[in-house]
Amino acid sequence: MLVLITYDVETTNAEGRRRLRKVARQCVNYGQRVQNSVFECHLDPAQLADLKHTLVNLIDPEKDSLRFYYLGSKWERKVEHAGVKEGYNPEAPIIL
Repeated sequence: MLVLITYDVETTNAEGRRRLRKVARQCVNYGQRVQNSVFECHLDPAQLADLKHTLVNLIDPEKDSLRFYYLGSKWERKVEHAGVKEGYNPEAPIIL
C-alpha cells in the first residue's frame, strides 16, 4: 500500500535538528522524498507498523507532529502531480 508520511519537527535547538535528521533518515529508508518533509512509501503492513512505531518514538509529541495518509493499493487514481519534479511509480523497476 502507498502511504504518504509528512512531518513537522521543531528545529529551534540542536536536539530538534537531531530529531529531524533521525526522522528523515528513517523515512528515506522506506520511501521516496517528494518534498522537504513529505515521503511516499510503498509498504506492507509489517513495514508500516515498524516505521510508524520508530517515528512516533523519535519525535517529541509536545513539539513535533507526524501525519500518515493511507492511499492504499489503488493509489494511482488518488495522486495527481503538476510542476517541476516529475512523479514516480514506487512499484516500477528501478534501473541503475
